[in-house]
Amino acid sequence: MTEARKIAVVASNGRTGQLIVKEAVDRGFDVTGFARSANKSAAQHFVQKDIMDITAEDLAGFEAVVDAFGAWTPETLPLHTTTSQHLADVLSGTDTRLLIVGGAGSLYVDPEHTTQLYQTPDFPEAYVPTASAQADELAELRKRDDVKWTFVSPAGDFQADGERTGTYILAGEELTLNDRGESVISYADYALAMVDEVEKGDHIRQRISVVRK
Repeated sequence: MTEARKIAVVASNGRTGQLIVKEAVDRGFDVTGFARSANKSAAQHFVQKDIMDITAEDLAGFEAVVDAFGAWTPETLPLHTTTSQHLADVLSGTDTRLLIVGGAGSLYVDPEHTTQLYQTPDFPEAYVPTASAQADELAELRKRDDVKWTFVSPAGDFQADGERTGTYILAGEELTLNDRGESVISYADYALAMVDEVEKGDHIRQRISVVRK
């Protein structure tokens, strides 16, 4: 019997984190969750620790680390970059891949890649600070060639309670619409796509995006 592939999910208690853990466990991965509060996920192993206290020893031996951290208040938004850079520092020079739960606001809306979605006039003003923070996070990751990172952006309409259809379109840097002209995906289908990427590891030092078929 082959040994289960070991991955870690950081911020495993969040809604996205929990679904990623469940998807991975259901597929036979050996999952360790990391979170500040007591375990709420299906992870087989758990470490209660703040993300900024995670060490190289904590992450040694994992095939991949999924960073599901999210921040929403003005004072915490810079933590998107601070936390992912901390994990990148911890994993620097190793073969362990770092997969980031990214945002849609940083997707480009033009083939020249000069305008991001959050910079367009119709983008909801309330979401601009979060989108800008995650765009900054991606910009900092792009500077690193010492870490095997992948930034996974959801579709524009990221639905927490949407159904798991089991299918999705894998796209790249640009905002992509499905055949119905929608940019939408459920958290559950996003988790499916994330674990597919964990499994395959096809997009090292790239940003990819996913949208419902």
